[in-house]
Amino acid sequence: MATITMAGIGETTCGDGRRLVLCIEDAGVDILHRCGGNARCTTCRVEVLAGDPGPMNDAERTRLAREDELAPNTRLSCQIQVRADLSVRVINRLRDNPDMGDPGPRPEEWAAPGTDA
Repeated sequence: MATITMAGIGETTCGDGRRLVLCIEDAGVDILHRCGGNARCTTCRVEVLAGDPGPMNDAERTRLAREDELAPNTRLSCQIQVRADLSVRVINRLRDNPDMGDPGPRPEEWAAPGTDA
């Protein structure tokens, strides 16, 4: 079990290989994930403050490359399979974007990141 520390929010634990976005959401954080975990948007992005989130896959790299002015430690939480303790800053929450109505479709639990679930 890895410990996930969310800056300004708190901590949670996450099972090995689970998607980071789901660990954050299941901890009660209203993180956005508008594309359902398919690396098509960037609403679930986080800044990795400490720890090793693992390598970036092609889908994540391609999607992030289309954005301007992202911090170099920005990752898509739907594409991170947790394997170690992490400290992150959640960037987009429903409470800050109430016009969206809901966070988006829940990503598949164990689908391979970078694929259509």
